[in-house]
Amino acid sequence: MTPERLKDLLSRGEGWDIEFKECADALSNGVFETVCSFSNRHGGHLLLGVNDDGKVSGVSRGAAKGIHNNFISLLNNSRKISPSLYLSLEEVEIDGKLVLYVYVPVSSQVVLCDGKIYDRSEDADIDVTKSTDLAADLYARKSSLFSEREVFPYATLGDMRPELVPRVKQMAANRLRNHPWKEMDGMELFKSAGLYEDDKRTGKRGFNLAGILLFGRDEVIRSCAPGYMTDCLLRRNDIDRYDDRRTVGTNLIDAFDRIISFISEHTMDRFFPIGVRNVSVRSWIARELVSNLLAHREYSSSFMSRVIIEKERMVTENWNRSRMFGKLEPDNFTPLSKNPIIARFFVNIGYADELGSGMRNLYKYTRIYTNGAEPELMEGEIFRAIIPLRDSLDPLKDSLEPFSPLKDSLSPLKGSLTPLKGSLSPLKDSLDPLKDSLSPLKDSFDPLNDSLDPLNDSLDPLKDSLDPLSQRKDTLRHNNGTLRQNKGSLQPLTD
Repeated sequence: MTPERLKDLLSRGEGWDIEFKECADALSNGVFETVCSFSNRHGGHLLLGVNDDGKVSGVSRGAAKGIHNNFISLLNNSRKISPSLYLSLEEVEIDGKLVLYVYVPVSSQVVLCDGKIYDRSEDADIDVTKSTDLAADLYARKSSLFSEREVFPYATLGDMRPELVPRVKQMAANRLRNHPWKEMDGMELFKSAGLYEDDKRTGKRGFNLAGILLFGRDEVIRSCAPGYMTDCLLRRNDIDRYDDRRTVGTNLIDAFDRIISFISEHTMDRFFPIGVRNVSVRSWIARELVSNLLAHREYSSSFMSRVIIEKERMVTENWNRSRMFGKLEPDNFTPLSKNPIIARFFVNIGYADELGSGMRNLYKYTRIYTNGAEPELMEGEIFRAIIPLRDSLDPLKDSLEPFSPLKDSLSPLKGSLTPLKGSLSPLKDSLDPLKDSLSPLKDSFDPLNDSLDPLNDSLDPLKDSLDPLSQRKDTLRHNNGTLRQNKGSLQPLTD
């Protein structure tokens, strides 16, 4: 969020999708009622540090960190917000004052705050818990919008992969040290994540499609979502068919890793210093592409999602329940989750960041990866992302660029050595006959060497007989030294 965009929201005033809260030193309970109503209606922009008239009062800088922490903690507390939401406040400076901003996406499930259902009506958060008709309309609206919420009442725990639960709990704890999933068992986690629910419209209870796609066995996934498959293709040389291919139709947790692996195998990596460490730019691009491909596709369609890697670009395609058509850019983009349960789950395990950050990251890292080129994102019935690819030799060319002046300075020297090389060729040719004439002389020495071998052998006994004399010589030298010492000691007596 930029100060300019925030000022535009301030000028529009409160309404269906904009709410102001003062919250100078602490969060008010009304903040979470608004989060709940935005989630249940169309989503919206929440600004803290602004009064009802749109005047910026500012959040106390000393209280900002505590507000951040409490906001995240309470959104993950199922007694406060159910199902849990994963949102993050963003700091924006306006005329020297601090405003905290968050975009609340629409949820595919009915969200409760303190056990109550809130819906948005113009600029108000309305409690519709006891209104049977309004609550029923809300449940019906959610069910018809999001295919991920379809409940499969005959799917049981036996149809899930329980070995994924400890892995998911660890991933969530790596993301947030005190993550509430850390202490939950499998069923508690499924319910907290919105993967097991009661459909108030149909009366069905069980795992929904999101839960089956995330934790289901492969055969169960094929039964519940027969159109789900991701086709990964490498087309560099054989552009009519493919050079390499991998089809992925397993659970979304493992599918994410397999698609990332395919991209890593067939694209060049590039590291760039960000902060105090070097970051794999290619890994960030792949993460954003794959998380979008899996979290925002329409799973009721039989259209097979694709990842296509060509010489000069990488393309991803997935079927999409579109809300607009045309090219998406950061300035005209309003984030909208197509599968909020799956998207929220990906955020919790570190496969994605908060809604809206993916586009910013994709633009940021694509510019670094390509030295300035930008991605192309096209919204329509088929969502298409196009990432320019650098030539595989480009990183090597870049690393050698500083040596170009040295190469240029050596070029004249190379030219001056060429005549010298030519003048040495006759000398080399004149030495060849001399080399040939010496070969017979070398051969004539071989018989002489052979005749000396018996003489060497006959001298060995003589050498052995002299060894005792050598030892005797050493003994005499030792005795001579002893006599000299004794002579020295007798000299005073003689005197």
